[in-house]
Amino acid sequence: MLLTYVDESHSRGVYYLGALLCPESEAISLAAALDDVVEQAMWDHGYIGSGAELHGHEILQAKGEWAELKHKVRARIDVYGKALQAVADHDVKIILRGVDRVRLKARYGENADHPHSIALTHLIERVDIYAKGHSELALIIADECEGQEQYQQELRTYRKTGTWGYKARKITTVVDTMHFASSKASRLLQAADLIAFMYHRIQVGSDKDPRAKKASEGLWDRVAPKVHHAGIWVP
Repeated sequence: MLLTYVDESHSRGVYYLGALLCPESEAISLAAALDDVVEQAMWDHGYIGSGAELHGHEILQAKGEWAELKHKVRARIDVYGKALQAVADHDVKIILRGVDRVRLKARYGENADHPHSIALTHLIERVDIYAKGHSELALIIADECEGQEQYQQELRTYRKTGTWGYKARKITTVVDTMHFASSKASRLLQAADLIAFMYHRIQVGSDKDPRAKKASEGLWDRVAPKVHHAGIWVP
């Protein structure tokens, strides 16, 4: 069984979803490794709770539970890097799908589907392709968001009649419904967030300072070998 953790990262121009495909045999070990990253940060820097959420934006910007690291840039990069390395050290795969929001609005206007729905559809297709190719089943656990019931209904439709578009396919490997959980409660959802956030950050060129750009690319290099597929739909 592939436990498939999904989270989003978006800006005005693009909307990305990242999926971490984690075999059931790897889940406990990876969660424990991520716990260790937070606990080490707690011992090294203080004022960080052992239950602090590994949230990409908050770590890099020293917000929320990571505010103690406001004046410790290297420490923030170190925490992020150790978390991504924990992912890289496990037998997992990554799938990333995005939507060009500007082109979407230009082509479809107010009739456009929500970019989350579109990216999720394309993500499910890719998960299904991967799972089928490896004789696996997949269970999707996504971060809580608006429209949860709609996305669960769409998954049921994809099982019965298939997805839409020129790569339409009937989904046969995704079991049960699409489950939603708070990322605060799940280290593996947090891993999906770290992945989606950093990929999005690099794709849109958020880092203007060469040193920051180099740091982000160095972080991404840790998990890049785990990427099975990455793409964006430009309507």
